[in-house]
Amino acid sequence: MSKMNKPIAGYHMLMLLSAVDGINSGKEDLVIEKWIENEMPVKVNLDSEIEVLSALPVDDYMIHFQKCMGDFYEDTTEKERNEFLQYAINLTKADKKITRTENIYLDELFNEWTETLI
Repeated sequence: MSKMNKPIAGYHMLMLLSAVDGINSGKEDLVIEKWIENEMPVKVNLDSEIEVLSALPVDDYMIHFQKCMGDFYEDTTEKERNEFLQYAINLTKADKKITRTENIYLDELFNEWTETLI
């Protein structure tokens, strides 16, 4: 798969985060819609992205998530990544509980994107 731009990589990560708990929450959809409004001010057809994600086997979610993280990282500043992390947290908290699987994905983001100071 070719490199994704920031908005598409972010969209993929949020969609995967919303899927990993196996619960479809309208509240999670609202967080994703807010992300889209902020990152894609021009109406974009996401049907092809939904097709890509729908065809992705569950066993490949983390691999795809990690690819998206890398693509997103390359196109963003630390501030933009921190803003995205807040969206990811809001998404996982939207249904009032963070599952173990969601936590694994959040940890992956934090561990990859935050620098430790020694």
